[in-house]
Amino acid sequence: MRIIGLDPGLRATGWGVILAEGNRLSHVAHGTIRTNPDDELAARLRTVHDALTEIIAEWRPQAAAVEETFVNKNPSSTLKLGQVRGVVLLAPAQAGLPVAEYAPTVVKKAVVGTGAADKDQVHAMVKRLLPGVTVTGADASDALAVAICHAHHAATSRRVMAADLRIGR
Repeated sequence: MRIIGLDPGLRATGWGVILAEGNRLSHVAHGTIRTNPDDELAARLRTVHDALTEIIAEWRPQAAAVEETFVNKNPSSTLKLGQVRGVVLLAPAQAGLPVAEYAPTVVKKAVVGTGAADKDQVHAMVKRLLPGVTVTGADASDALAVAICHAHHAATSRRVMAADLRIGR
């Protein structure tokens, strides 16, 4: 299964595409969508949407996973982050992809083994889980971690469903 992970941000939205085949994970592509801080909010949101639409068309993922956002101390920043998050959820949904959402602690636990991991630990584990990849930036690294988290959760769900079928549930 080809999965796109997304880390929403108004200044920078990270994205990463992986291929999950059973327990094997491999890197496909990653990057960061940057918006111009001098542009109006609507133009910045359109930049994110248009770029994600192109990325999805180019890399053809079969599922999307988005990191949930935390509430910021600044209400204005929180609102803007919520708006970009809406765009990040919309683009894959428009492409017909199922979209999963994961809290940052869930992503960290799936990738590092603890929900309290810092960014450096997440980055190091992304490099270890996707051998040979040189990740360009924290936003892309976080997005790849979200995709890895989804791959792990999807694999677990498939195993549980198979076990349920075996016992006749």
